[in-house]
Amino acid sequence: MLRKVIGASLVLVLFVGVAFAEEIRGVITKVDGNKVTFAPLEGKGKDAKKGDEKTLSVADNVKVIETKFNREEKKVEVVGNLEGGLKHKMFDKIGEKGLRATIVTDSDNKKITEIRVTKRMRKKKDQ
Repeated sequence: MLRKVIGASLVLVLFVGVAFAEEIRGVITKVDGNKVTFAPLEGKGKDAKKGDEKTLSVADNVKVIETKFNREEKKVEVVGNLEGGLKHKMFDKIGEKGLRATIVTDSDNKKITEIRVTKRMRKKKDQ
């Protein structure tokens, strides 16, 4: 009986470690080969402030996904995968404001496994 409890506890600890991948909302400022430099955002909306810049390398099988915010449903929707991944033209010319994204890291927070780039929607002006 005690062996089963110890065995179950060990399995639980191993699986919980995998679940600790972190999602970081941030602004990508630079992409150089397989390294991404970004500043995490602290807070929400217009009050969000950039934190200190971090540089992490990407995993070999990194997913680069484009998303958009649906204002009617107030949810983020997946548009699709970006062709070319980090070699997409979007990452070549990153402006001063940077590129808003959600960055998903592995359980050790050492490699980026997924990047969800948020497409900025401009308000349409009435004519």
